[in-house]
Amino acid sequence: MLRIEVIANHSVEENILEAMKDESAGKYYTFYPNVLGTGSSGPRMGDAVWPEENFAIVVWCEEEEARRIERAVARVKERFPDEGIKVFGLPEAAGEA
Repeated sequence: MLRIEVIANHSVEENILEAMKDESAGKYYTFYPNVLGTGSSGPRMGDAVWPEENFAIVVWCEEEEARRIERAVARVKERFPDEGIKVFGLPEAAGEA
């Protein structure tokens, strides 16, 4: 099992979810609607200085589904290269089930 995290600007939220659906990936996920932080695309703090916010999707899945999520997100990132879209993956920790 892999833990896949998609973190992106709210402006592409619908695009990400639609692309994942098109890839038959991420049917079961956890959604964090308001994620703040600073990444390579700059701060997203939800305040007067840095008003934008991100969202995050977390999916536990097998490698094949992880690849489909990666493809879906890559398609959206290609269309919106400046929106701060990232995918991270972590393997299941040894001894956990």
